[in-house]
Amino acid sequence: MIEKLIAGVKRFQKNFFLGRKALFSELATGQHPEFLFITCSDSRIDPNLLTQTVPGQLFICRNAGNIVPPHSTFTGGITASIEYAVCVLGIKHIIVCGHSDCGAMAAALNTSELGDLPHVKTWLGHSRGAVEATRARCNCGESSDTNDVRQLHMLIEENVLQQLQHLRTHPSVAARIATGDIQLHGWLYDIGTGDVHVANEQNREFLPL
Repeated sequence: MIEKLIAGVKRFQKNFFLGRKALFSELATGQHPEFLFITCSDSRIDPNLLTQTVPGQLFICRNAGNIVPPHSTFTGGITASIEYAVCVLGIKHIIVCGHSDCGAMAAALNTSELGDLPHVKTWLGHSRGAVEATRARCNCGESSDTNDVRQLHMLIEENVLQQLQHLRTHPSVAARIATGDIQLHGWLYDIGTGDVHVANEQNREFLPL
């Protein structure tokens, strides 16, 4: 019920906000985050809670599947947000954070079942490369088993790696990588254990944080 959210706002104003007036007074006139954090819309993911950061430290973009469409002439919200974060805010680090039990990646394995969700199906097309790489690695066909936990985990990892590659196609990001002014990071968060693993792109492995 909406009353639960209203009660939460009141607790925030009374307890959290009052104890941090100086922080919010500073934030009221501008932001200077160092990190662009791209993650899934999944309600179980809380970037500030996970990283133990306060308002103003993370510039957050969320969508189904923590996807970064490759750069094109089409302007979308993620593309515009990346450009703004890099060119205006001067972001130094971009993190693409996937997570365990990702429903978007489970759907990407069997997009034929998304008949009534045409926009979702199109969106998940940005993970097609990761899906095909996963099928090749596990010798799976088109009829992938979404109940196969190992296959889904492999896809979640592959998807993070693919989105990092997509990031490099964005001119603003490519320019700053060339000058060493920005770093890209791939993370994988396990909801059940709280563990975070970091991508080693050279050998396509995820190692403990």
